[in-house]
Amino acid sequence: MKRTLSALCRNEPGVLAMMARECGKYDANILSLAAGETENPQVSRIILCMDGDDEAVDRIGRYLESLDAVIQLDDLSRKDFVDRELVMIKVAMDPAQTSQLMQVFEVFRANVVGMGRETVTVELSGDQERVDGLIKMLVPYGIKSMCRSGMIALKRGDE
Repeated sequence: MKRTLSALCRNEPGVLAMMARECGKYDANILSLAAGETENPQVSRIILCMDGDDEAVDRIGRYLESLDAVIQLDDLSRKDFVDRELVMIKVAMDPAQTSQLMQVFEVFRANVVGMGRETVTVELSGDQERVDGLIKMLVPYGIKSMCRSGMIALKRGDE
């Protein structure tokens, strides 16, 4: 089952690696891992999206909560949350299909960020379904390369 954990941690070396190692111990597959400073530069938020059975993910969560570097841990899968991901995609550009390709970008509100003679590079920010939808639409045109940022997320509301 897919689960998303959000951890506020002290911004110090080794915390991210320690969290990733723990997932491997319990046979949970990391689907996405994103980390960055919060409004306080001494604190980072780590979003860990993984696939694993509930027991394994619960054990991972208990272990992470026990770490001195972890300030707060939330299982967002059990809460209402907002998530976003950034993707950049380089697509083959056939002059005969340029207008069709541009229409796909427009429908998804993807921004062209680079052009070559044979390729166009676009970026899109959105939830996983929107990102996956754009990728699916671009496969027939020929995706040359792609980079996804990994999911970032926050709880909804005033919590």
